[in-house]
Amino acid sequence: MANAEFQIDDRPTKPAVMRGLQCKCPNCGEGNLFTRYLRVADNCPQCDEALFHHRADDGPAYLTILLVAHILGFVIHFMWVQFRPEPWVMATSLTIGAVALSLFLLPRMKGMVVAIQWSRRMHGFGHNG
Repeated sequence: MANAEFQIDDRPTKPAVMRGLQCKCPNCGEGNLFTRYLRVADNCPQCDEALFHHRADDGPAYLTILLVAHILGFVIHFMWVQFRPEPWVMATSLTIGAVALSLFLLPRMKGMVVAIQWSRRMHGFGHNG
C-alpha cells in the first residue's frame, strides 16, 4: 500500500454533470456545449477544451425516453384519478406534453453523457490534458 499512487481527481464528476445538464462546457462551465440543437462543439469557445471525442450515441435518447415515460406515467394516473378527462383531451395533452418534455430533456441528457465521458477521461478525453 505504500507504493500505491493516489491520483488527484482533477475532473470531478458531479460538477461536470451539473454543467452538462446546463448544456455548458464540462471543463469551464462558461462556453456553450452545443453549436446547434444537438451538435456538440468541437472545442469550447471559452476555454478551448476539445469536445469532439464524445461518443454519446443512443444513450441520451434512452435516458430521455426513460424520464419522459416515468413522468408521464404519473401524470396519466393523476389526470385520470383527479379529473377523468375525455380520452381525446387526455391523448392530445399528453402527446403535446411528451413531445415538449422530450425536446427539452434531450440536449440536457446529451450534455450529461458528454460531461460524464469528459470527467472519466473516456473515448479520448484523457489524451488532451
